[in-house]
Amino acid sequence: MTDPADFVTGSTIIERPPLTPEIRLHLATEITPIWQATEDHLARVGVEPPFWAFAWPGSQVLARYVLDHPETVHGRRVLDFACGNGLAGIACAIAGAAHVCANDIDSLALVATRLNAALNDVDIETRSGDIVGLQPNCDLLICGDVCYNQPMADLLLPWLRRCAASCEVWMADPGRPYAPQTGVAPLMMVDVPTTRELEDGTSRTTTLYRLMPDA
Repeated sequence: MTDPADFVTGSTIIERPPLTPEIRLHLATEITPIWQATEDHLARVGVEPPFWAFAWPGSQVLARYVLDHPETVHGRRVLDFACGNGLAGIACAIAGAAHVCANDIDSLALVATRLNAALNDVDIETRSGDIVGLQPNCDLLICGDVCYNQPMADLLLPWLRRCAASCEVWMADPGRPYAPQTGVAPLMMVDVPTTRELEDGTSRTTTLYRLMPDA
């Protein structure tokens, strides 16, 4: 089987996301080839679709906000939940977070995160597995693009609101209909360039907000 790090580097090129040119990432230039490669070569061992290969709008907005407001994360312990390629967590590390832990259920996402952290000369801890339902040991939990369907939103939002009772929780969402409409405090809104291969238009209006705990 292909070495996971070799698969990530061989399936991507090093690029800078539109919203965060300060950060370099291993990114796929086209969705179809890497999706097929993942299915053909890695699906037999239960690998997730290659969400880690793209700079999704939510992660870009999270990273942009942190880079523009480093005081919001400086000295804090940050959990980058469903980290994908680690973009948001990398931005937190650059901004001076005391510790960044990146979590994802996809082992290749964590490989990509470690490679991307090395590209940007920052240290990030990676943690595999499903942590939904656990109480995170952090000051700030960040996540982007996680409410992409109703079942996922129904699973995650109650847990994230419970987390918000003991740590700050930031969520970035590009206008998905399943994202929460109440109990949120907007921090930033921006149009993020996208591709029609991944989205239904050439840009998505993406909002970063703080999620409030249940009353």
